Amino acid sequence: MNQSAGISHRYCGEKGGMTIQKYIRINERIRVPEVRVIGPNSEQMGVVMVRRAIELAQEYGLDLVEVAPTATPPVCRIMDFSKYKYDQEKKERRVKKNQHVTHLKQIRLKPNIGEGDYKIKIKQAAGFLSKKDKVKINLFFRGREMMHRNLGEKILSRAIGDLAEYGQAEKAPALEGRVMSVVIGPMGVKPSETRE
Repeated sequence: MNQSAGISHRYCGEKGGMTIQKYIRINERIRVPEVRVIGPNSEQMGVVMVRRAIELAQEYGLDLVEVAPTATPPVCRIMDFSKYKYDQEKKERRVKKNQHVTHLKQIRLKPNIGEGDYKIKIKQAAGFLSKKDKVKINLFFRGREMMHRNLGEKILSRAIGDLAEYGQAEKAPALEGRVMSVVIGPMGVKPSETRE
């Protein structure tokens, strides 16, 4: 049986960058008069007084762990708490390992960009997209360059075409003030998964 039977156990897992804390009551920390008990082999043992449930757990040399505190009455399981905690942490690590949070990377262009510089920027954007990150391409107009917005549209349209095998534009290029931009999302990533 767990040595720290009277202590409220706490374990932490991470999900999407936020730390989640779960408080699990075990043994004497369960403060309700009666509970529904599930045995160590997943058998239903019925609703019993919490004192009797703790005695049953002790007979098995295990802990009484509250697994559904909001049920009426709360559901408790007779199990090895340290093994349960280890399994939960392992499951959370596996979920975290399989998650990928998409970031928004930004690339800056100018309307009079040279061919060599353009290719370097496109290669950089392709690298971000292949890592499942989104890319926002910003084209900055200075002074009289605003008179040649069609040139900016051509450059962004070319960039969208050159990056087509890595991702696709979420919408047409848009002009905000002196910046024309377009966001290109990687293949197979939903828009809601992005983090800046």
